[in-house]
Formats: sequence, C-alpha cells, structure tokens
Amino acid sequence: MSRSFCANEKGVTLFLVLWILVLLSVMAGEFCRTIRTEVNMTYDFSSRTKAYYAAYAGIQEGIEWVVTSSAKVAQKVHLKLNPEDEEQAPWRINTELPPVAFGEDCSYLLRIDNESGKIDINRADAGTLRMLLSIFDLDDSDRDVIVDSILDWRDKDNLHRLNGAEDDYYRSLPEPYECKDGDFDTVQELLLVRGVTPEIFYGGLKDMVTVFGGSEAEKKKGKKGVNKINLNAASPQVLKALPLMDDEAVNEIMEFRREEDFTSLSQLAPLIGGEKYKAVARYLTLDSGPYYTLSCTGLSQAGAVRQSIQAVVLLDPTAPERYRILRWNDLADQPAPLPKRKLLEILRDVVEKEGY
Repeated sequence: MSRSFCANEKGVTLFLVLWILVLLSVMAGEFCRTIRTEVNMTYDFSSRTKAYYAAYAGIQEGIEWVVTSSAKVAQKVHLKLNPEDEEQAPWRINTELPPVAFGEDCSYLLRIDNESGKIDINRADAGTLRMLLSIFDLDDSDRDVIVDSILDWRDKDNLHRLNGAEDDYYRSLPEPYECKDGDFDTVQELLLVRGVTPEIFYGGLKDMVTVFGGSEAEKKKGKKGVNKINLNAASPQVLKALPLMDDEAVNEIMEFRREEDFTSLSQLAPLIGGEKYKAVARYLTLDSGPYYTLSCTGLSQAGAVRQSIQAVVLLDPTAPERYRILRWNDLADQPAPLPKRKLLEILRDVVEKEGY
C-alpha cells in the first residue's frame, strides 16, 4: 500500500514539474516575443524618424535653393545647391531631381514645382474652366453645371447662374451647408461644389488646379480672366486640356523638358506644328510665380522606410527670411480626407444603391 502511494505521489510530482516546465517555457517564449516586438518597434520608429528628418532636411535645402536663386535663374542657369560638389547634378524646378544622400544610411528625393503650371481656380474665367474640364468624359450639360457652380461659389452675390448653384441648392441637400461666396482656400473645397464628384476630383482635377496662382497684386485687385500657364511647369494633364493638344504633342513637350527648359515660346512651334502653336500660344507663358510646392520623401533602410513632407512656400522679399511657408503637410503621401458632408453623401448613396 505504501509503495503504491509513493508511486502515485511521484507521478503527481512529475506531472506538476512537467506542467511547471511547460508554463515556464510559454512564459519565456512570450517574454522573448514581447522583447522582439519592442525591439522591432523601436527599430521601426528609429527608421521612420531618420526618414522623416531626411525629408525635413530636403525641404529646408530646397527652400534655401529656391530663395537664393530667382525663378528665372533656377530655370535657365540650373544652379547647384552646393557648387563645390562636382558630382552633384544640377537642380531644376518642375522635374525629377536625383536622390541626395543624407547621413550614413539615409537619402531623400526632392521635387520642386512652381504653381504657375496649374490653373488658378480663383482667377479662371468660364472659358478657361471649360477648357480645364475638357479632358474628362463629361456631357456638355454636366460641364456647364460645374463651370457655373464654381463661378457661383466664388462670387459675392446669392444669385445663381443658369446652371449654377447658390444657398438654395446647398441648403436642400441631406447634409445642408451654404455656398461660400468667396475664393477657394483649398482645392479640396471643389468637392463641395455642385457637380464635382470624387471621381473627377481625384481622377486628375486636384492636380490641375491651384489656389496659389497669380501675384499678390493681382489677388488684391481680384483680377480674373485667362490664366496663362507656365509651359515649363505644366503637367501633361494641363497641357492636354489646351486647344488642339493631343498625346503626341504633349509627349514632344515633355521629352524636350527632360533635357532643358523652354527659353522662348517660339521653340514650341517646331515641336507641335504651327496650327497647334497658334491655338495654344495665348494660354502659355514662361514666367514663374512666387509660389512653390516642395515635395520630399526621406528614405532609410535602403528605401524600405519612407516618410514624406510637402510644403507650399511663397517667396516674399518683405519677410525676414525672404519667404513664408503657407502650407505644411507631414503626411504628403497619404490621400487627403474627404470633407465630412461629402463623405456622408457618398456613404448614403452607397447604402441606397446596395440596399443595406
């Protein structure tokens, strides 16, 4: 009897020891996993921090370069940021710049664009707006609604145009709001304008327009009319919207700009032909504006980690540092959120269509 009891006691003891070993193994494994996770998180945070400050450095160097060289000099002379660096490629605006090393294991990619290559949504007249919308697959009636509604959104009165919209229309929406009756502060405001759908806006419109066009004097005078576009800064989408322009003509222009900037509008005629040149010449200029958009992506871990910054800068000789930062976006690589009212409207349409 005593032998049987001792055997059972030994068995229970062995069983408990095994369970304790299993429990300790699980705890040790969980502890190692936690430590590994924390190490990875710390390493990831460190890499993202390095990438962010690489992007920040790129923005600062880009601002310095823009400020220390006038827009015309930057386009025609192609100054280097560091003239002593023989291997550094010349910097130019409105084109892809080579990667720049930063620190031991980081680099950044910087692009400097002048806003003069876009349509100023606050100055464009009806004809320019119709031209702008010509690249989208829209009926004439839909195009007229958007054009008139943009003009109604900007003007000071509460009288809508034939196809436009004022307070009476916007107040009748499920999520009502009022017409602004003033200039656009951001291009995202277009999503609140009658007829402008997310498909149109994110399908190209947002990259073709700006609220940073024209000189300060023109803005104060409220000057409207034909928005001349900087040939050296215009995107392919903007060029495609010009009269008689097609893919072949746009490709010729972009190929020319890969190597150098236009120094005279007359250089355009041999590239696209006399007829097209006559049709588009009145819309074009080589003058740059004082507004620049700098987009920089910092890279670490050989490009595996990326952080992006975008800034809009106004050259202002009266400012202490000769420039002013108008916009700063630390999440430049993230899509801009839809306005709340527009988002609710889209969700409501989806619910009704899908029958949820």
